[in-house]
Amino acid sequence: MLRFLIIALALLLGTPAAAQLGPLHIRASLIAEGPVRPGGEVELAIHMQPDAGWHGYWQNPGDAGQPMSVDWQLPAGATVGLLRYPVPTRLTVAGLMNYVFERDYAVLVRFKAPPNASGTLPLRAHATWLACTEQVCVPQQGELAVDVPVGDRPPVDRARFDGFRQALPRPLAAPAHVAVAGDKLRLAIALPASVPVGTPYVYPLSDGVVDYAAPQHFSRSGDTLVAELQRKGDARGRFEGVLSYGDSQGLTFSAVPGAVPEDGTPVGDEAVPSHALWWALLGALAGGIILNLMPCVFPILALKTLHIARSGAAEQAHARSDALAYTAGAVAGTGALGVALLAIRAAGSAAGWAFQLQDPRTILLLMLLAAAIALNLAGLFKLPVLGGEAKPGGSFATGALAAFVATPCAGPFLGSALGIALLLPTWSSVLVFAALGLGLALPFLLIGFVPRLRALLPKPGKWMLTLQRVLAFPMALTALACLWLLWRQAGQPALLIGLAALALLSAGLVALGRRQSGGAPLLAGAGFIAIVAAAGATLVLPSASTSTAVPLGTERWSEARVAELAATRKPAFVYFTADWCLSCKVNEAAAIDRAEVRDAFKAAGVNVLAGDWTNGDPAITRFLETQERAGVPLYLWYAPGKPAEVLPQILTPAMLIERARSR
Repeated sequence: MLRFLIIALALLLGTPAAAQLGPLHIRASLIAEGPVRPGGEVELAIHMQPDAGWHGYWQNPGDAGQPMSVDWQLPAGATVGLLRYPVPTRLTVAGLMNYVFERDYAVLVRFKAPPNASGTLPLRAHATWLACTEQVCVPQQGELAVDVPVGDRPPVDRARFDGFRQALPRPLAAPAHVAVAGDKLRLAIALPASVPVGTPYVYPLSDGVVDYAAPQHFSRSGDTLVAELQRKGDARGRFEGVLSYGDSQGLTFSAVPGAVPEDGTPVGDEAVPSHALWWALLGALAGGIILNLMPCVFPILALKTLHIARSGAAEQAHARSDALAYTAGAVAGTGALGVALLAIRAAGSAAGWAFQLQDPRTILLLMLLAAAIALNLAGLFKLPVLGGEAKPGGSFATGALAAFVATPCAGPFLGSALGIALLLPTWSSVLVFAALGLGLALPFLLIGFVPRLRALLPKPGKWMLTLQRVLAFPMALTALACLWLLWRQAGQPALLIGLAALALLSAGLVALGRRQSGGAPLLAGAGFIAIVAAAGATLVLPSASTSTAVPLGTERWSEARVAELAATRKPAFVYFTADWCLSCKVNEAAAIDRAEVRDAFKAAGVNVLAGDWTNGDPAITRFLETQERAGVPLYLWYAPGKPAEVLPQILTPAMLIERARSR
């Protein structure tokens, strides 16, 4: 009771008129994501930094506490939206449940500039907040200020704000229901059964309705998550809150009176479902097998085919060790990419599968590697690791390389499996990425361990030399495709740098190949030339452009535009693509960008929207996550008055024409 009285006294003192008491224990600063266009909007963040042992409060502080209050002073004609808080944590003090932030956090708000804005807009605000430890609470206040330039320049602090936005709960579009059962408040929240919830918790936005300190119980009923809370006040009408699940992830919901399932399977601390992991593992394994049929990995599979043909009817032990080395390389490659992706996302950046291909430096290195393999296969020099000779080191490197270049593709099963993987605990996610590598290597693993399959392979002969020369062409085309992608990502300067690096590497390797024919050692010299070409080029390579273009005849995708079309009951076809996604480009050439499809769309009034993920647009990344996808392609059909239909990842013109004519 004494602690409760102390907190209550602090709340009385914490009004805007109160004077600052002592030093600031939570420092506040106002920052803007970037410039703003006249009449446009820009994200602002009130960045709060608590001292060690101190905490601030969520918009509903719980049993005790006080949310932040902000009094804005804005230029004439300017407006700000509501404060948007990240998902909080729980802290129980003297039996009182508090919804708090014990680490740095940011409260976001949208600022809209007046239509006639120019120059620089000064934004000022007086803020008050409460800073507490488990023993004492101190009212705090401060003057916040930021000057926002007016212009068309891209945001200067996008990565930092992407981290802030990632901490916000996402709105749940599906309806939720609430019902009263005695002293219990029961909620039905639509959430697919494939989404793991870990240890869920409902943070009430509706104040005074439930007992904050009472335990919460959760169960699953199909695609519905049922929450049971201890009722405290009037529970009639709408109930709003935030469902927390996973690692600081949350969904905002608004529940209206309705039916709530009675029976379900307990979840949370009482039971943690594991079926999502098994489905993700099976999906990744199947997706990895199918990747062997995708154009992304054809050049590397061609190398492996040549490798097996060169080995011929090798003894069983050699065939098995070779297959295991290739499998180890593929599993290590996809596992390492998965770990890197999880680390980037944990740092607050919005990233998805094939994230490394959104960096021009990676494209440059891949181009030089493809060029070296092409020169090797053409017989201009010999490098066993790249050429695929029958050595374990070459097999491991080939497997790892196959994993690396397979990332532009997200075939059937794979997109959903990797999307679920990003929602799983870390160790489970890594298992899913490793399963992808196992699926990619499985055909060659079977060849190595099943003698009857090896017996079906052609016998070694002179045809292998011809095949090797033929395989140089797809590798050379891969290098040229990387050059084109380099130009698309970073412009003409990057293209010129790439050409210079390619010329240096090619000239050096050809010269060393001539020396090799005379018996001179090659490996050290080739490595030195490759390092010089790659390192020199990456040091001066410009960063990726933040602007992206949409194909002719399409609109730029945005959630707001899709919502506008849905409100006016207009059909829409939405596709997400990237320049480095070969399966995307195949679908666009074979199905989307066809005259008969365009004519059918025009006749039916279908709006076509494209989202370009080439440079890793964070807005697209976040939308892909809501669709449980980790990469592109993704195709959505919006029929008037109906929810979005997810189309297969292999499109046909008839599939699109049929939907256009059936509206």
